[in-house]
Amino acid sequence: MKPHPSTPPPPPGSRRRIGALVLATVVLAGVAVGYTVSASGRGDRPAAAEESFELAGPRLYFRSTREENGRIAHRPAAEQAPEAPRTTGGPSCDRFHAAGGTALCLQRRPGVPPRAYAVVLDRRLRETRRIALPGIPDRARVSASGRMLSWTMFAVGDSYAGSSFSTRTSILDLRTDYLIKNMEQIPLTIDGRRYHAPDVNYWGVTFARDDNRFYATVSSKGRTHLVEGDMRAWSARALRENVECPSLSPDNGRIAFKKKIGGGDRARPWRLYVLDLKTMREHPLAETRGVDDQAAWLDDDTIAYALPREDGRGTDIWTVPADGTGRPRLHVAWASSPTPVR
Repeated sequence: MKPHPSTPPPPPGSRRRIGALVLATVVLAGVAVGYTVSASGRGDRPAAAEESFELAGPRLYFRSTREENGRIAHRPAAEQAPEAPRTTGGPSCDRFHAAGGTALCLQRRPGVPPRAYAVVLDRRLRETRRIALPGIPDRARVSASGRMLSWTMFAVGDSYAGSSFSTRTSILDLRTDYLIKNMEQIPLTIDGRRYHAPDVNYWGVTFARDDNRFYATVSSKGRTHLVEGDMRAWSARALRENVECPSLSPDNGRIAFKKKIGGGDRARPWRLYVLDLKTMREHPLAETRGVDDQAAWLDDDTIAYALPREDGRGTDIWTVPADGTGRPRLHVAWASSPTPVR
């Protein structure tokens, strides 16, 4: 058959180029699929907890940063030696927290595109619920009773040091099974007035003992505030400026937080402080290095946090007295997400 008069015949060599293009497309698709499959087969898939690994106290649980898969380990709470033996065999998590017989494990999974999940675990660290999440895992908290859970994901960016980031913070009530996917719509009061802005971001929730009151950071127009929230009333009010990643003390009277300061480490421009909620007075802690972490209270007198290792490989857990005295001390080598289980 002759070509239609209005349709010119294919130029010489075009069929070969088209065939090569189709072949290249098939090969690239095969590579992408092959990568996803092989990534899961290489052990990048998050590991589940071993049968004998469970929540029990008094212990300190933490994420091991020596291994790439970030499995949870524990050791006795009274242990002080940084390199002391640890019991391994917990689940693989990018962020971890536990209390009241409930654990929260934030995981990233390989793939195109990558996926993330909030995995709820029981006392035996067996999965009870899995929630698909957009973004990069960043903060995780469980209330003292184990009822309330919260997590923060980076939706845009991966650091609080810059201005071009966006977060998504969720709250899950395990008793009612009610999930707040994004708390940005909570009615917010700043300086006594209802506040509305399109750039509001929340992160770093910490819960009070009553499972109703909570604290978090809110950011808008380049400013950060500590907010006190009320779950039943579903409202939040700003208490103080320049407070990030709050962590409520076991006695519920103080908050450890990171405060942005001038100079110092541009990648981590924060210093750890403690705020007395009754007097609203704050004091710096003895740790003078830049800390980008939601600190944890090991008890009413000691605060733990993670810092990058000097060689840049993994992190270590350090501790410092909560009253501002003393000096920082290396607590657990090759570790992050310090989680005391009492």
